[in-house]
Amino acid sequence: MNATQEAQGLARRDFEQNLGVRHARGSRWRVAFMLSTIFAILFLATLIITVVDDAFGYVVMVDDVDASTLARNGVALEDQSKALLLDTLTEHLAPRRYRALERELPFEEREALDLYEVVLSEIVKPRVVQTYTLFESLFGKKDILEQSIKDHPDGELIFRSWVSMRFLSTSLTGRPMTTGVLTAIKGTLLTILITVLFAFPIGIAAAIWLEEYAGDNRLNRIIQVNIYNLAGVPSIIYGMLGLAIFVRALEPFTSGSAFGQTGSGDVANGRTILSAGLTLALLILPVIIINAQEAIRAIPGSLRQSSLAVGATKWQTILHHVLPASFDRILTGTVLAVSRAIGETAPLVVVGASTFLSQDPTGVFSKFTTLPIQIYQWTSRPQAEFRHIAAAAIVVLLTLMLSLNAFAIITRNKLRKQKRFG
Repeated sequence: MNATQEAQGLARRDFEQNLGVRHARGSRWRVAFMLSTIFAILFLATLIITVVDDAFGYVVMVDDVDASTLARNGVALEDQSKALLLDTLTEHLAPRRYRALERELPFEEREALDLYEVVLSEIVKPRVVQTYTLFESLFGKKDILEQSIKDHPDGELIFRSWVSMRFLSTSLTGRPMTTGVLTAIKGTLLTILITVLFAFPIGIAAAIWLEEYAGDNRLNRIIQVNIYNLAGVPSIIYGMLGLAIFVRALEPFTSGSAFGQTGSGDVANGRTILSAGLTLALLILPVIIINAQEAIRAIPGSLRQSSLAVGATKWQTILHHVLPASFDRILTGTVLAVSRAIGETAPLVVVGASTFLSQDPTGVFSKFTTLPIQIYQWTSRPQAEFRHIAAAAIVVLLTLMLSLNAFAIITRNKLRKQKRFG
């Protein structure tokens, strides 16, 4: 009896000792996971703060031509009527530049405010001689004011938000003070639209076949392994694939010449929005297939068996039961894949994205640029003001991606409520 009790006591002590070790190990891992989460949040916060810091702040503006010298009949420039502004443009604008602006949109058809903006950008030509970040502007306003008066006595110190409605609604120009991201936004939205229209239905169809119809044989296993491998291929490889297939081999179709679009003036020998969208579709297609497979696989087999038991065909079971039950997970994964496509740069550079366009894209056969391409181009410029408009474009891109993810979350939650209470 004593031996038995002694053995039990030893076993209890061993258990308690091992339990304490396991608890200590679990506590260490919990702390490690918490620190990892904190570091991730700090890095993300640092990224956002850095971008916002460059998107707002004081700037020192200097005009090439004093606006007060453009007064006509005693009327200041900002108070001039449309007729007076036209006289100012005719008198001070070079004839060649006047004709170029007239071809874009006749001056007689423009509003007075638009003409005023043309006078400012083409004649007055305000330029930035010094920029400051948001933190410098908030905590060093007095020093900034004194320095600007000392270095630029004729300059004007203003607080500028580089993200503005004008920035969003203005096309690309060569000057940082007048440029906007409308051209890049249009290119991004058209490219992503083509990507989704191509990749989403094909990806879902492929996932349905692999999960519901394909047998467990060697060929199908090879296909499955290659899909997993393709999901990890560097994006620039897809750019080279898109260059070979869509830009060169299918050039009559992607350039629009096969559909009589060669006379539009903006065809780029296959380097079009259509080629870019199809290339990004190939990039995210493996990710959509894998995600859709996992979502379909998560549906319990009892749902399929119940449907088949009441006389439904296999396709009816998939269409009316399996897909609705898994669609919320499929949608979430698809939006994450599309978010990746929005931020891609390397494949678009290979396919032929432009870093500057004088005209906005008008269709899928137009030349294109996107927000990531413009951000890359602006950050490579030496002038400080281009760094600020790049930060503003990053804010626009992040807003676009966060809006897309928010839409996916809201839609997913609604679908789950419908499944729960429907």
